[in-house]
Amino acid sequence: MKRTSQIPELREIIALERNRGRKIALIPTMGYLHQGHLTLVERAKQTGAFVVLSIFVNPLQFGPTEDYSSYPRDLERDVRLVEAAGVDALFHPTDHEMYPHPIVTYVEVGQLDTVLCGAKRPGHFRGVVTVVSKLFHIVQPDLSFFGQKDYQQYLIIQRMVSDLNLPIEVCSVPIVREEDGLAISSRNVFLTLEQRQEALILSKSLNEAEIHIRVGVKSAREIELNIRERISRESHGIIDYVEVRDAGDLSEVVNVESTVLIALAVRFGSTRLIDNKVVEVRTFV
Repeated sequence: MKRTSQIPELREIIALERNRGRKIALIPTMGYLHQGHLTLVERAKQTGAFVVLSIFVNPLQFGPTEDYSSYPRDLERDVRLVEAAGVDALFHPTDHEMYPHPIVTYVEVGQLDTVLCGAKRPGHFRGVVTVVSKLFHIVQPDLSFFGQKDYQQYLIIQRMVSDLNLPIEVCSVPIVREEDGLAISSRNVFLTLEQRQEALILSKSLNEAEIHIRVGVKSAREIELNIRERISRESHGIIDYVEVRDAGDLSEVVNVESTVLIALAVRFGSTRLIDNKVVEVRTFV
């Protein structure tokens, strides 16, 4: 595995592979890797592409009261994991490498970034899209892989690529969960044993909501209320949002009549967890 923190060196590595006829796949991450990230690597490797994984805790996407300084980091652990997983090149730039000057140019995706996490974390997706745009320009991948746990992020990146005519295929990979249903996240390490147990209510309430839709519940507000009541009843989690949205454009849904996204964010102590489920209504009878 090749490893670099320098943009020019990464470009040289990629140019060599392109000259050999290889396609390039990019997996952007913030490190502290887990099985969800390794599943992205597995899917990328299945394409036969030269797989580049980036590790960069991006300061632009953290608000002033958020956990940038305490975000978990362990680069050498991550190096061992990606090398074992078969990553071809690891890019782990410093803040100065990515932002050598105070940044004044940003990339934004309107509408999609004003709801759900965008409404609760102003400026977050501007930071995400800006850094991903920079990575796309640095790597110039043919494909890029994102997990569906960050479904809104995936849609926003997909729309940015479409609007800017970037020749990149944005690939989504289903949520990877622990055996008990908890969506795998780098932030799970901050949960106490009690909080982790209570956090199981997130996947349970999403599964229950899907069942309600299957048996004919159409009201989006009723579905949201049921989830809220169950989370409040069975945990000490503080609900950030619970919303049913159109899975294609995140527009508001009144009655569930097509494929929807059921998304939620809940705080357990100081740890904010997100989870979601895409429900394809057309498959139900």
